[in-house]
Amino acid sequence: MSDILQTSRGNETPTLVRALGLGSLVLFGVSYMAPLIVLGTFGVIAVESGGAVPSAYLLALAAMLFTALSYGRMARLHPVAGSAYTYVRRSINSHSGFLVGWAALLDYFFLPMVIWLIGASFLGAAFPGVPHGVWILAFIAVTTVLNILGVVVAERASMLLMAFQCLVIVLFVGFSIASLIGDGQSVISAEPFWNDTTSIAMISAGAAVAAYSFLGFDAVTTLAEEARNPKRDMPRAILLIALIGGGVFVLIGYVAQLVHPGTAFADTDSAAFEMARTIGGNLFSAVFLAGLVVTQFGSGIAAQASAARLTYAMGRDGALPRQFFGFLHPRFRTPVLNILLSGAVGLLGLFMDVTTSTSFINFGAFIAFTMVNVSVIAHFLRRRREGDPLRVFPSLIAPGLGAVISLYLLTQLDSHAVSLGCAWLALGVLWLAVLTRGFRKAPPEMQLAE
Repeated sequence: MSDILQTSRGNETPTLVRALGLGSLVLFGVSYMAPLIVLGTFGVIAVESGGAVPSAYLLALAAMLFTALSYGRMARLHPVAGSAYTYVRRSINSHSGFLVGWAALLDYFFLPMVIWLIGASFLGAAFPGVPHGVWILAFIAVTTVLNILGVVVAERASMLLMAFQCLVIVLFVGFSIASLIGDGQSVISAEPFWNDTTSIAMISAGAAVAAYSFLGFDAVTTLAEEARNPKRDMPRAILLIALIGGGVFVLIGYVAQLVHPGTAFADTDSAAFEMARTIGGNLFSAVFLAGLVVTQFGSGIAAQASAARLTYAMGRDGALPRQFFGFLHPRFRTPVLNILLSGAVGLLGLFMDVTTSTSFINFGAFIAFTMVNVSVIAHFLRRRREGDPLRVFPSLIAPGLGAVISLYLLTQLDSHAVSLGCAWLALGVLWLAVLTRGFRKAPPEMQLAE
């Protein structure tokens, strides 16, 4: 991937270079989703689903694919940076687009902090003598430097990190199968998908939690202006990311549920460590810990890059102060101030725990998912009024289902998260009122750099 920026001949204003192919876009998205992290939440989803983790992920995957189709359609229509923010601005109106972008800031800004905090928690458990804050500062420092130097450097790091993550996944699946065969158990069973203790309601509850593992499949759209052929590659990348991530989640959930059927764990939050030690001993549990930490590190690189690009798009637009958020470093050609701001937000992890921090990110994500689906419907209805017939299923039925499912998942958030999200959205309305002089004019239009 390339975050290198170029200047037009005779023009000193830096612009984003289209240098990313389909493979790089998929790598970025899968790295953002961090497929190994499914084992970090395995115990929680097993309890919620009644011991049917792969079924919960299958249901979540089906739900996410509707939204992925909508992201793909909008990315083809609007191949520019900004993601949901841009899609809603162009398909509905600028005020709605601004508020969606504002809500999405919760997801984009706080997700890197959550990633770094979880990674620090893993290391803190392994090395209790090292202060927790040291690990958080180390995560922030390394990922910030890599992103400032450019996504070319970050891509190379991500490729190595993804390779190691894939190795840990292969080892976990291999040790699990060997353990099952050694105990005389079959590796083919329907029990992980359905058993006597589960129900449709429990699987749905598990899917609501499992859907959080997919957050980030849309983040690749923030790199649309750096893709060589965004109209062709971006829709493909979005669907591939969701399918690859979902396939890995289902496979790991299936194998893990075979190794440890049911919902009884010594510690629900650390169920994966319990299983890693059982199937591979202390050596593999150490490798597994390293894999989880590497996963958080690679995902943190991608999350911080996306946060910087969303705020860059809003700053370049003038929806946020342009002098700060729309700035590109003349040497590195990266949105340095936005990257540093994301790192500064990560410092809040020094004073928060994982449970509290994760409550911030889901509200904005589901608002964005809902409104992207609504954007497709709005585009369909407008084109119909103009006499241009479009296919009903991908333009109306699929996005309608995606919007309903996303709203349902939003209602499953705890009341604390909803309250914080609504407060943030209210603050956004106030800023929009100031920006538009009491809503009497539209927010500044997006200035595209093709």
